[in-house]
Amino acid sequence: GLKLNSDPFGLVVYRQSDGQVLLNTTVAPLFFADQFLQISTSLPSRFISGLGEHLTPLVLDTAWTRVTLWNRDMAPAPQVNLYGSHPFYLVMEDSGLAHGVFLLNSNAMDVLLQPSPALTWRTTGGILDFYVFLGPDPKSVVRQYLDVVGFPFMPPYWGLGFHLCRWGYSSTDITRQVVANMTAARFPLDVQWNDLDYTDAKRDFTFNKKTFKDYPEMVQDFHRHGLRYIMIVDPGISSSGPPGTYKPYDEGLKRGVFIRNATGQPLIGKVWPGPTAFPDFTNPETHEWWHDMVKDFHDQVPFDGMWIDMNEPSNFVEGSQHGCPTNSLEQPPYVPGVFGGRLQAGTICASSQQFLSSHYNLHSLYGLTEAIASHKVLGLHPSPLGPQCLPNSQGLLCELRVHSTTAPGALCVPSAEILLFNLFGVPLVGADICGFAGDTTEELCVRWTQLGAFYPFMRNHNDHGARPQEPYAFSPAAQAAMRDALRLRYSLLPFLYTLFHRAHSAGETVARPLFLEFPKDPNTWTVDRQLLWGGGLLITPVLEPGVTKVSGYFPAGTWYSLMGDSTIHSKGQWILLSAPLDTINVHVRAGHILPLQEPAFSTAESRQRGMALVVALTPDGFARGELFWDDGESWQTFENGDYTEVLFLASQGTVLSQLLRASTHLDGILLEAVTVLGGQDTPSWLLLAVLTLPSRPQVLQVPVSLPMWEQFVISWS
Repeated sequence: GLKLNSDPFGLVVYRQSDGQVLLNTTVAPLFFADQFLQISTSLPSRFISGLGEHLTPLVLDTAWTRVTLWNRDMAPAPQVNLYGSHPFYLVMEDSGLAHGVFLLNSNAMDVLLQPSPALTWRTTGGILDFYVFLGPDPKSVVRQYLDVVGFPFMPPYWGLGFHLCRWGYSSTDITRQVVANMTAARFPLDVQWNDLDYTDAKRDFTFNKKTFKDYPEMVQDFHRHGLRYIMIVDPGISSSGPPGTYKPYDEGLKRGVFIRNATGQPLIGKVWPGPTAFPDFTNPETHEWWHDMVKDFHDQVPFDGMWIDMNEPSNFVEGSQHGCPTNSLEQPPYVPGVFGGRLQAGTICASSQQFLSSHYNLHSLYGLTEAIASHKVLGLHPSPLGPQCLPNSQGLLCELRVHSTTAPGALCVPSAEILLFNLFGVPLVGADICGFAGDTTEELCVRWTQLGAFYPFMRNHNDHGARPQEPYAFSPAAQAAMRDALRLRYSLLPFLYTLFHRAHSAGETVARPLFLEFPKDPNTWTVDRQLLWGGGLLITPVLEPGVTKVSGYFPAGTWYSLMGDSTIHSKGQWILLSAPLDTINVHVRAGHILPLQEPAFSTAESRQRGMALVVALTPDGFARGELFWDDGESWQTFENGDYTEVLFLASQGTVLSQLLRASTHLDGILLEAVTVLGGQDTPSWLLLAVLTLPSRPQVLQVPVSLPMWEQFVISWS
């Protein structure tokens, strides 16, 4: 229900079912001035999550915490505004119900959390355009939010494989050697990346004709071996060359695509190549120019995706090389708690002019507008990527790049960030595995690879000058543990791909916090050191050095070790698990069926291999699951109906498949193994042929194979 109050003025939103007040803006005065808007509300509980992007736990602290939103390129640190802005929060109410609030406003803002509990929005402009999502459960809140900002796009299958990158692969010879080393050490690899090393003088759309002289041939060689290739592209365009020597700047000047300063000239800042101009991606002409520049480069180097970085936008000088004018946009009456104390700190002048408005109003949308332009380049429709700038996105992929340090405890924070970005509608997310800044250790890198195997997006990325941290750079024992983690991920890719389909088609999350699945259990509300894949797979990683046990919370129900060697019947309790260095604890929830596939050294290979089902029965013998399968790379196969969808059901000693939609994409793929968990304390096993998974116990093997593209029934007694 909704009540409008006149004295004091405000709105009250409440649940008709139980009278719970969700929003009450009468608690403090409304301020509505040209450059300062403030509105406050009470909160029904202290459990509030969201308001990204910051280095925070899953649950925010309501004890006088200030959360600032204004995109900033800087290494993550507590209480600092970071790469992206997501003015959306979700509250769990004491009853286990949930609601959410989204402020559609791109200006710099503070959100002040108070212990009563209450919340105050303060923004430097725009309007107060609020969306209230009534749930009533947290999954529904997220879906309702995504109904507004757009469902996530469907990534290509190869995007879910292992990605390897480093700032410091300084030649094609070194980049090729890295790939050769991965192959020799028998590690899967789907996508090789290069940082700025490939460029000529760090300029976009160029490559170094000495160190990367055979660059196009290298990428073609990767393709011949089933690998994909992605390189970094920054938005800042070098402006210092003589006229006629650098096409992107010459053409951009001619076509008027750059953000302008107060005098109407291109604003010149400084990024990696030196003096740079910044494309205005709100200008339709910029999209045409960007298309032409990307296409020209792709005609030379057939890359598969672009890593669009530095699009906060980042600037190494404050405002511009000539400073910023003195006006009300540069010195507004209220400055939120931005790092550096000024809106232009680390970025361009707030009063610089773009096609749609001033940068003051558009700053936190810069990355989003670049992502939209980049989607159009490939002849694709831009997918809605959320209300604000994403930290990084590339042609068909997007990711959060947490430039994590390698300090002790560094593992804990990315786990919460992964969960938060799923709430924001950005499920393809991951941190730099083994850490970007500083030297990793062998133990840290093993544990991080085990955790990273369950990031929706899995990339190992490293700073130049730091210790090498490719999987092959460690001892044989460490390599074996990492190899097991990667093989486990590749085994689970059909399940993960199906989760992404559910995110794309129905607004679900991929890596989800426990409270989303178990909202009636308050013990789950603050758990952010474990994660679920979908509703059926619980991952309990080790996040501290020097330990061989880990404590995990298991909501009420039956949970089976994925390896089939233990069963947990939980009443809703914390359980201490054995976790030697070669082990990550993964449990399947009773009632779920997971589709798996025999792993290989790339998804191009693994997609052709035999499949398996893990059937985790409830005490009454029921389970269900599904598989979404298409060609793995075409755009909008779901919208065009060009896919196969299979439903799996188990009950009363039988597991069967139903084809909900058929296509030719599964033709030739055989079901080679079925593992049935449940029925007794010790799992009973039925295995049809052999699927090679790490650490499998001895199991019954029956040499049967069934076509996945046809419906089947399997019974056991």
